[in-house]
Amino acid sequence: MILSTLLIGDIVTQGGVELVCRLLPGIRQKFKLNFIVANGENMHEGKGFNEPQVKLLLNAGVDVVTGGDHSFDKHLIFPFMAKEPRLLRPYNYPPGVPGRGYGIYPIENSSYSAAVINMRGQAFFTSPIQCPFRTIDQLLPEIVPKTPIIIIDFHAEATAEKYAFAWHLHDRVSVIVGTHTHVPTADAQIFPGGMGYITDLGFTGPHHSAIGMDIETSINRNLLQIPQKYKPAEEGLRLNACLFKIQAQTGKCVYVEQISFPEYERNKT
Repeated sequence: MILSTLLIGDIVTQGGVELVCRLLPGIRQKFKLNFIVANGENMHEGKGFNEPQVKLLLNAGVDVVTGGDHSFDKHLIFPFMAKEPRLLRPYNYPPGVPGRGYGIYPIENSSYSAAVINMRGQAFFTSPIQCPFRTIDQLLPEIVPKTPIIIIDFHAEATAEKYAFAWHLHDRVSVIVGTHTHVPTADAQIFPGGMGYITDLGFTGPHHSAIGMDIETSINRNLLQIPQKYKPAEEGLRLNACLFKIQAQTGKCVYVEQISFPEYERNKT
């Protein structure tokens, strides 16, 4: 059995949330989706998420919402994060932080389940975190006996770290997607070990912006070299995602397709 899984790039602002909720029924039907994961760490005013937003995505058909370095920016989410198994934060934070870093979830219209793991990179982040390489090596023996379908959202800054992480796991997991940098990369592929991969999904939200941020504010931050009040953008909503088809019995990826809606404009003639 081939399972169609959609991974949606970092959702930015309430506008991004509403776009996903509006487009998802049509996308689900078009691609005959079995499973959907969305990164939501930038939903609330561009940093963090809140309970109503997460519930909107889950009610719209998203199976799992993942996070990243902004998972803990809004403290009011902590009680909900602790009790909702479909909301993840990076697994490799120190013990004792709210929430969970992975889960195993039933896949729609099948007898299979998928493990989803949220991890965070180390390079160029100021806050310390446990090594994602060693942490995943310790975690996988717990997951592999339960399901061959393993999906990882690797929330990281450095492309070199993402590729090293991918090669480290290319014959042990089904899919690794990079999130965090908000710019979709052109390297969607299947690794030799049968793992689907993309360095970054890009972001879902207002693209008339500087990676989701108000353009004037972003320019002034660079021109003046002084702090600027963070101001999310609003215009040019776009969804960036990637479709992975996975052989259910083996957990191997057999097909990858990038999805951007609406498409980026490339020709004015």
